[in-house]
Amino acid sequence: MTSIFTKIIAREIPSDIVYEQENLIVIKDINPQAKIHLLIIPKKEIETIDHLEESDRELISDMFFVAKKIAQDLWITWWYKLHFNVWKAWWQEVMHLHLHLLSNI
Repeated sequence: MTSIFTKIIAREIPSDIVYEQENLIVIKDINPQAKIHLLIIPKKEIETIDHLEESDRELISDMFFVAKKIAQDLWITWWYKLHFNVWKAWWQEVMHLHLHLLSNI
């Protein structure tokens, strides 16, 4: 599986990177659905939540703690939304797991 996110992580495609650590990258969504719309993406290729393995528990936890950190850094801790989409029928356009962070603050 090679997605646009894999290419962004490999720096083959430019993106507006907000934050990065060893196992995650956070970018601005190119089609924002809110004033702030960020994507928290694991560097490990995982298609959907249904493809998670037991060994991915720490990675998923990191995604939520990074979301919390970014919300604090952006001063939006009192109103933001986090969500995952699963499968194309439910608006998952890129088949590489990612967590949306959205806020209109």
